[in-house]
Amino acid sequence: MEITSGPFFTTSTGLIDSIDKKLMVVLRDGRKLIGTLRSFDQFANLVLQDTIERIYVGNCYGDIPRGIFLIRGENVVLLGEIDLDKEEQMNLRQVPVEEILVAQREEMEAKQRIENRRNQILHEQGFCVESFQNDLYFITN
Repeated sequence: MEITSGPFFTTSTGLIDSIDKKLMVVLRDGRKLIGTLRSFDQFANLVLQDTIERIYVGNCYGDIPRGIFLIRGENVVLLGEIDLDKEEQMNLRQVPVEEILVAQREEMEAKQRIENRRNQILHEQGFCVESFQNDLYFITN
């Protein structure tokens, strides 16, 4: 087996076999993008064509067309090729974008209420609760 291809080569050149294939990319902020890989560079920055942002809530999903999408490599959490045959066999129901956005907002609000209640209980028990939403570094004195 040649070392520059296959599962053992983990640099950005391992993406050569994925050019012109339909991929799903999961970003650090949780967004899921589906598009055709057209280009990449040594930093694993990606160019996707005919990109859609897919939002999942329960057993439903909605697609938001995004067009050509440039993704900075450091924001990629997961990248994988989509099996076109299996994609058709999913047990998910596609809904209009407006409907999925409302469902997503409701799901996020419910999670936030649970998190706030959890933090309140921990605070009442004497724990210091600090919730940071970003990947930020804080300097403490």
